[in-house]
Amino acid sequence: NLAFRIDGLTLIFGLLISGIGFLILLFSAKYMAKYERQGHFFTYLMFFMGSMIGMVFSDNLIIMFMFWEITSVASFFLIGFDHHREKSRQAALQALLITGFGGLSLLFAVILIGNICGSYNVSDLLRQHPHYYLILTLIILAAITKSAQFPFHFWLPGAMEAPTPVSAYLHSATMVNAGVFLLMRLYPVMGGTVFWKYSLMITGCITMFLGAFFALGQRDLKRILAFTTISALGTMVLLVGI
Repeated sequence: NLAFRIDGLTLIFGLLISGIGFLILLFSAKYMAKYERQGHFFTYLMFFMGSMIGMVFSDNLIIMFMFWEITSVASFFLIGFDHHREKSRQAALQALLITGFGGLSLLFAVILIGNICGSYNVSDLLRQHPHYYLILTLIILAAITKSAQFPFHFWLPGAMEAPTPVSAYLHSATMVNAGVFLLMRLYPVMGGTVFWKYSLMITGCITMFLGAFFALGQRDLKRILAFTTISALGTMVLLVGI
């Protein structure tokens, strides 16, 4: 079903995505003035913003997965926008491969959930089942790849090769929060177990300190932003685990 849902969680993320997105578009109008292919840039950016909003408001897991993957494709084009530079192309491909792997984990988890519960609507899901640990592992893999958690944190600093508006919007404010959103959205269904608690707490704690530690030795502002973002995301995952 093409089902959408508005509640406190989706509203907060929806306002973040559209509010910060509006400011980034204003900033981009001047920043991108010297670039060629501005039409391509704004098309990719709006494509990404629309898919993020679709992802957070979707109540159906299949629809959520589709929007989840569209964000990865849109980010691939945005990271590699300066495609004449080899580093930009490599960073875009690395980000796509890592988040694509997470997307496959999410797809398998969604299919298993649908087979077990007989429904793909988040509102109808149940928790107790022998395959719970397998599904939870896949969900956590999807979340930590998208949110650049240890040991998949390395793709985010590379993605800062993108133009500054892309770094500010995708890799500091919205796309990297998609994994945290997924964990929050599925917490009522899958949270509260020992495995959920300790896997997220350990992953979040390692990422939090690792991101802060690597940020200390950086001299490039965008890389400092990348590692402090990784640290902040680790803090959020730790808090979701707690």
